[in-house]
Amino acid sequence: MRKTLYFRIILAYLLFGIFGFIAVATLISRMTTEYCIRSTARTLYGEAARISDTYATDLYNSTVSLEYVQSQMEALSAYMGTEIWILNPSGRMVVNSKQAPDPEKELIVEGFDSTITAGNYYTTGDFFNSFDKEVLSVVAPITSDFKIRGYVIIHLPSDVIQRQADSMLNISYIQLVILIILSLIILLIFTEYVYRPLRRIITAAEQYALGNMYFPAPVEREDELGYLAASLGYMADTIARSEDDQKKFIANVSHDFRSPLTSMRGFLEAMLDGTIPPERYDHYLRVVLGETERLTKLTQGLLTLNNLNSGGILLQRTDFDINAVIRSVAASFEQTCRSRNLQIRLLLMGKLLYVNADLEKIQQVLYNLVDNAVKFSRENTEITIETTEKGETIFVSVRDNGIGIPKDDQKLIWDRFYKTDLSRGKDKKGTGLGLSIVREIIRAHGENINLVSTEGVGSTFTFTLRRSDRNDDLDDRGEYEIS
Repeated sequence: MRKTLYFRIILAYLLFGIFGFIAVATLISRMTTEYCIRSTARTLYGEAARISDTYATDLYNSTVSLEYVQSQMEALSAYMGTEIWILNPSGRMVVNSKQAPDPEKELIVEGFDSTITAGNYYTTGDFFNSFDKEVLSVVAPITSDFKIRGYVIIHLPSDVIQRQADSMLNISYIQLVILIILSLIILLIFTEYVYRPLRRIITAAEQYALGNMYFPAPVEREDELGYLAASLGYMADTIARSEDDQKKFIANVSHDFRSPLTSMRGFLEAMLDGTIPPERYDHYLRVVLGETERLTKLTQGLLTLNNLNSGGILLQRTDFDINAVIRSVAASFEQTCRSRNLQIRLLLMGKLLYVNADLEKIQQVLYNLVDNAVKFSRENTEITIETTEKGETIFVSVRDNGIGIPKDDQKLIWDRFYKTDLSRGKDKKGTGLGLSIVREIIRAHGENINLVSTEGVGSTFTFTLRRSDRNDDLDDRGEYEIS
């Protein structure tokens, strides 16, 4: 099949070359023949005009003898390979370079009509049945005292012109054949140049179909084939990463479910076999309850992520005040912040700032981001939540002064179950799904979220929302509310 494509290209070009050669050769032949006829006719007409202005005019003015003109015409005719006539207006032959004049035998061109060359100075054919084969005839009038006294007519056999055209055509045909051969060689080289990377791409695609997603497709070109190879490689990398993520996901889910279940089973078995005394039951039952709540939270997070990824959640878009949502979320962390001497500072654009989004989902985004900021902030520091407006976009930022995120981990924090080494000791009860849920919710809105973080300094998460037209009716635009 691969060879078929290669040979189809060559066969198509050969067929194109053959039919193209025939078409071009036919066109060139016709154009060359017409060119030779016009060029020869122009040359012969110049000779006929000179004869008309000299010998013929002198003959009609009786300044030279008929014999002298006859001899001159015979010499010119032999030199040019033509037949020269001088006719009077009625068609009577006065001079014929191929035949000496005979006083007893008058030659007349029957049906002669000087208008045969009307609009032109030459004609082709048998010239009023005077020849057995086709000739080119040019006609130049002989004028004296503003009257036409006769005509000088020069005949040249058409096969002479055709031989001249054929010699020119032979050169053209040779050039055309050489051009076709050279273009075929170039086509073969170019086709191989294109086909070689195509073979590599096909081989890579076959390997990907067999499951070898790490097979390289080394096509380093900046054209469509290079783009195709890069796209296939990107696809293979994406599939490989997806498979790796799936394996990691299963391993993480298994681990996150197995650990609390093992702990719960251990506590319950210890209670049953008497290892844990009855007076400690209340403490360990609360531990078991906490583990069940963690499993419930983990399960709910997985269901939320699955619905977001599969498009199973429909957004209930409404216009609402994002500043009010921020105040509500910040208030829910008041007790936690007080216990750790943290402060939440609000820099809000105006008293009211309306956005168009799903209220419940954006509230979940803010809760997750503030929850992370509280978890990873150092004591006696400040968490800042800020809203700004630029054109039709609202920017919401959550900034903390916590442990920060290492640069190598910043692209990985959006993955499910991912936790940085710095966060593992800070968040033992976390599921590692919060930021994944945040990103999927923002993506579902068609918006963006980004992170700016410096290890040991803190992190800033900023996401965008669509501005609502209700803001146009507010009077406090451009003012900040600080609390």
